[in-house]
Amino acid sequence: MSSDDLKQRIEAIETGYEFMLAYAAQGRQTDKGGGSGSKVREHLNGMVTALNGLGAAATTAAAVVDRDLPKVGEAFFAAVDTDARIALAALRLVLARADISSQLIDNLNASIHLRALLTDLFVVDEALRPPQINA
Repeated sequence: MSSDDLKQRIEAIETGYEFMLAYAAQGRQTDKGGGSGSKVREHLNGMVTALNGLGAAATTAAAVVDRDLPKVGEAFFAAVDTDARIALAALRLVLARADISSQLIDNLNASIHLRALLTDLFVVDEALRPPQINA
């Protein structure tokens, strides 16, 4: 895994979350019938793929930036892994439903676990940026 892998995962999670915000506002009872309804499962599945192994991907990317970062940030990377696993379980629960309503997605969006994960990813994204060289 590389830092590019982590960036792609973060992008899939953030894009999925943004789509979910729009979907929640539509007042749909089901994801059936085309339009954005048919895309909600696609975005959720993309997030599932991105969340699988996210903690390890973050730790590996940290080692690329600085070999000491995984040890220094060990507890934080463990929290990222835990938050990713909980968010993954919530996504799988939603995907298991025959119909995905806007209300269900709105509740998922409000989940403290998903919000914690997003905040984790903001920290990871900033903390693992390569150092800027001042000219």
